[in-house]
Amino acid sequence: MSITEYKNLPKLIDFQDVNIGKLYFFEKFVIGEFNEGITIDFENFKETSRLISKHFSDKDFGFIANRTHSYSLNLIDAKHFNRLFPNLKAYAVVSDALFAKGVFEVENQFFTYNRKIFKVLDEAIMWVEENLNHSI
Repeated sequence: MSITEYKNLPKLIDFQDVNIGKLYFFEKFVIGEFNEGITIDFENFKETSRLISKHFSDKDFGFIANRTHSYSLNLIDAKHFNRLFPNLKAYAVVSDALFAKGVFEVENQFFTYNRKIFKVLDEAIMWVEENLNHSI
């Protein structure tokens, strides 16, 4: 379910339509909804990276990948992503697709972020906010 269908979200601070999808910025976290069929790599993530860095600067933040579409991550670039945001304290994936858990487990072998998968966005937001409150 797309973020636009949720009613109980925190106050939206900013919205950006980027080359790989959409970014919804809230005070403590960003939700990314990426385009169908793309492969996200370090190169095509640069615009997204710049916007995230601009919004959060040195503040701790969370990232929620709301996987409303099927896409992939270039796992060869994982080492670059791991170094990109030292202030990323919680990374949630939201997907109700049957194969999502398996994909998530494979990705966990490459990424060092504090990561967890959820079936609904509300639970992901609560988990991200709890992690951010504990990291302060």
